Amino acid sequence: MTKQPVNQPNTIFPKLESIYEAAERLRGIAVHTPLTENIILSERYEANIFLKREDLQIVRSYKIRGAYNKMARLSPEELAKGVVCASAGNHAQGLAYACHKMKVKGTIFMPTTTPNQKIKQVKMFGKDDIEVMLVGDTYDDASNAAKQYCEEHNATYVHPFDDMDVITGQATVGLEIFKDSDVKIDYIILAIGGGGVSAGVSTVFKQLSPHTKIIGVEPAGAASMKASFEAGHVVELETIDKFVDGAAVKRVGEKTYNICKETLDNIVLVPEGKVCTTILELYNESAIVAEPAGALTIAALDFLKDEIKGKNVVCLVSGGNNDITRTEEIKERSLLYEGLKHYFIIRFPQRAGALKNFLNNVLGEEDDITLFEYQKKTNRESGPVLLGIELKHKEDYEPLLERMKVQNIVYQKLNEQPDLFSVLV
Repeated sequence: MTKQPVNQPNTIFPKLESIYEAAERLRGIAVHTPLTENIILSERYEANIFLKREDLQIVRSYKIRGAYNKMARLSPEELAKGVVCASAGNHAQGLAYACHKMKVKGTIFMPTTTPNQKIKQVKMFGKDDIEVMLVGDTYDDASNAAKQYCEEHNATYVHPFDDMDVITGQATVGLEIFKDSDVKIDYIILAIGGGGVSAGVSTVFKQLSPHTKIIGVEPAGAASMKASFEAGHVVELETIDKFVDGAAVKRVGEKTYNICKETLDNIVLVPEGKVCTTILELYNESAIVAEPAGALTIAALDFLKDEIKGKNVVCLVSGGNNDITRTEEIKERSLLYEGLKHYFIIRFPQRAGALKNFLNNVLGEEDDITLFEYQKKTNRESGPVLLGIELKHKEDYEPLLERMKVQNIVYQKLNEQPDLFSVLV
C-alpha cells in the first residue's frame, strides 16, 4: 500500500533541535547501538542491507530512549509524585531502567497473564525504585488501572508511544543512523506498533535525508496504522493477532498517526508466519536473537526485493526480548507459513492394514508424521485420525494429495480452516 501525500499544516512534528537535545540527555543512559552491514542479507537481496541493532540496547530495545527523555523533561515536583505506565513488554523495562537511573518512584501495571520472565526483567532493571502491579487479564485492563492510579495519586502517566517527548526520544535512533552511515541511504524500514519510533525516525530523515524512502511495516494480523491511513483517521481494530506483541496494537496514537501519514512513503504488511521464519533465520545464520517485532523489518525485505535491488537499505532491529518458551510456537508458525507442515483429519477404513497401506503407499520417503491421534469410534466402517505431516520440501505437498486420491483416502484439510485448526491442533 502506497500512501498518498496529505497536506496537514496543523500536524506537529518533533523539532530537530529537540531531537539533538534528547540525544544529549541520553548520553551515558542509552547505548549508541551499531549500524552494521549484514553480508548474508545483502547477498540474498542483491542490495546493501544494514541493520540498526537496537536489540543490543541496555534493555534490549529502543524503549529506554523515549521513557528517559519523557522523564528528564518533567519538573522536580512532577518527578517527586512518581511516574506510571502500563506495559507487558519493552516499555515497562525501559521505564523501569529510567526510574532506577533517575531515582524516581515508578509504578508499572502489567496484566496478571504476563510471563514471570518479563516481570523479573522489569524488577531487575528497576530494582527498588519501581513497583509492579499485576491487574486484569489484558493490557487494556492494566492500562485502565494505571490511568486511574495516576488520577488518584497525581502521578505522571508515561505513554508508550503517543507522547511528543517519547517520540522525540525514539527519534534519536534516526540521528545515530544518519551519523553512522557512510553511504546514501535509499530506504529505511521501520516497524510500526503504536507508531512512536516510526514517527520519530521518519521525522529525522524527512529533514536530513529527504531522498530516502521510508517504509513502515506492520504485522498482517494487527495492521492498525494501515487501516487508519485508509480511513483517513485513527481507527481501532476489533481484533488483532497478538503474536508480534511488540507491534500488535488495536489503535495507533493520534500524534503518531498525524506524523506518519506525512512522512511514510509506504506501509508493508508481513504475515506472522513469515516473521517466525525470519526469527529462526536470523538466529541460525547471523546469531541475532530478535523478538517478533525486531524481526519485522527484515521479514519485509521479501516483499520489497524487486524494489530495493542494488540499493542501500537500513532495517531497524527494534528489540531482542524474545521469550525462549515461545520457540516451539515460532517453529510451528514458520513451518505452516512455508508450506512444510500440514494437518488433516483422515478417515481410515476400520480394517486391518489400513494404516500400513497409508505408510507404504501415501507417505513420501522424506515425509514425517509429527502428530497422530486416533480414537476408535462405534462406526464400523471408518475411524477418524488427526494427522500432522511435516514435509522436506513444500513441492512435496501436491504429490502427497495425489497419492491420497489414488488410494481413495478420505481426508479433510485443517490448515485452511483456522477455527477448526485452533480447536484441534
